[in-house]
Amino acid sequence: MKTMIQNLKGAALTLALGAGLSGAALAADLKVGLSVSLSGPNSSLGVPYVKGMQAAAAYKSEVNGRKIQFIVLDDGSDPTTAGRNARKLVEEEKVDVLMGTSGVPAAIAMAQVARDAKVPMIGLTPIQIEAADNPWVFTVAQSTQLMIDAVVERMKKDGVKSVGYIGFSDAWGDLVYNALMKAAPGAGIKVLGNERYARADSSVTGQVLKLVAMRPDAVMTGGAGTPGALPFLALTERGFKGGVYGQHGLINADFVRVVGGAGQGALMPTGPVIVAEQLPADHPTKKVSMDFRAAFQKLHNAPTSDAFSAYSFDGWLVFLDAAARAKGEPGTAEFRVALRDAIASTKELVGTHGVYNFKPGNIYGTDERARVIVRLDKGQWKLAQ
Repeated sequence: MKTMIQNLKGAALTLALGAGLSGAALAADLKVGLSVSLSGPNSSLGVPYVKGMQAAAAYKSEVNGRKIQFIVLDDGSDPTTAGRNARKLVEEEKVDVLMGTSGVPAAIAMAQVARDAKVPMIGLTPIQIEAADNPWVFTVAQSTQLMIDAVVERMKKDGVKSVGYIGFSDAWGDLVYNALMKAAPGAGIKVLGNERYARADSSVTGQVLKLVAMRPDAVMTGGAGTPGALPFLALTERGFKGGVYGQHGLINADFVRVVGGAGQGALMPTGPVIVAEQLPADHPTKKVSMDFRAAFQKLHNAPTSDAFSAYSFDGWLVFLDAAARAKGEPGTAEFRVALRDAIASTKELVGTHGVYNFKPGNIYGTDERARVIVRLDKGQWKLAQ
């Protein structure tokens, strides 16, 4: 893992420098600052983010004749470092836009810097902020409520009457739990328990024992990446026979590898890109999703099987679209305002996860077209029927 991360950092740095050098003769390069977790418990999300961004830059690397330079920093899965990285990208690298990161707490830290520095930010994960208090931040991730609503609809279809909850003891765990509590009553589903664990924990046996003792019909999990596999493993060890549901923070190859057979049959929402080949021909995101997969395969000589690299790709598409419409000289405060306003006026932009429509006062740009329910079947994601 360490060697892979070192190689990835090198590749990202080379691409950034290459773009900058090739655009040296132009009036100004556009600069994208990306802070993600290339180390620590969130690296199973951060590494795909960077790979997706590399594929996006290979797909299209200029806007209106200007080359795009992107600069990558590792936040080590630490929110404080993520905030510090964001400030460095703004103050030292003079980026036009921030992107990141690999967890909700770290994304919140970056969003605060974006607001204070008046630099637009395209989040790659759901962000728990009040849009009215921070008009500089948008995200290509689906809102947690949008996705958990889909899970609850599926639970109701499956005849679930009671569900236990176990999730991270941080902002992401709060987002999932709060969305579940909002959606479940209307579907006639009672939520039993609210168990939590830290991302760095190695066991959740105690929490799972409490949930199993409540005898829920199913369990809803609020984890992400490889640490998100712990509840599935513990529930299997305890012989739990009910349904286990996840959410879009679990859609990556490392989760699938770690969860193994304990994840068999698990249901969760994700963007349609994950099952692009299984979508009908007229699905709005199918063509862009297949273009993304081709670009990723060509650059990395491997297929993409996670949702996170596609979020980076979509963030890049949103940036390209807005930068093409924004007036002014990159690197200036005026351009940052124009870029922010251009992002906020994005209309029907087709990405891999959904079709994006942003507006002032709403950080999320997706609708029901950005979600499908998938089932984990022998290590593969299948469109659930």
